[in-house]
Amino acid sequence: MQLVIDIGNTRLKAAVFEKKELIKHFVFDSTEDLFKSNLFKTYSPQKTIVCSVVNDIEPFLTQLKDKAEVILFTSQTPVPLKNNYQSANTLGSDRMAAAVGGNSLMPDNDILVIDAGTCIKYNFVNSKNEYLGGGISPGLKMRFEALHTFTARLPLLEPDMDYSALVGRNTQESILSGAELGALAEVEGFIGQYLLKYPNLKVFITGGDMNFFEKRLKNTIFADQHLILKGLNAILNYNTKADH
Repeated sequence: MQLVIDIGNTRLKAAVFEKKELIKHFVFDSTEDLFKSNLFKTYSPQKTIVCSVVNDIEPFLTQLKDKAEVILFTSQTPVPLKNNYQSANTLGSDRMAAAVGGNSLMPDNDILVIDAGTCIKYNFVNSKNEYLGGGISPGLKMRFEALHTFTARLPLLEPDMDYSALVGRNTQESILSGAELGALAEVEGFIGQYLLKYPNLKVFITGGDMNFFEKRLKNTIFADQHLILKGLNAILNYNTKADH
């Protein structure tokens, strides 16, 4: 058994794999909750890979190393893709993991992986299995927070996953229309632009707001809530087999 851990801005996601097969996935509010769970007692993982978008995780890694062999996924970690990103050292590990996850499911294809979370992250891998880059924009919740923070009177709203009216008839609906339908139009526009350049493009979507976009997008997409975890597992397998 092996364990993959994705530490995001708001939650910690983890999964236990047996080679390529996902056995069980978990969501925790903190690293402390992970250690309080019965995960290690139940599955006894031998190897672990950690991906984190937050900085101070050394205490967590120290505690984790008492339980399993640990790889911290960084820009220096070998991956089963050629990384052509110009500033590879600043590339978020979650972005690369998402790209590897999509590529592991459909290798030798042009793929666009959209991670709809705190930010909406676009990651493109071409049919030569080369990671080229993509884009980053504010996620749904961040758009609401920005409207409230940088204006004097606009209220702070939570995303409404059922909202669909184009014309907002009051301030609340106008914010919902602008933030949510604006984000949807952005995603559709990006997919359309990629399709013009790469007609055989395969599109994956993942992340906390995946369902909002999945049920509204007109393009054919593959939704996978565990794509980053699968990518991390592919990277762990690659490093184990390559004996890095």
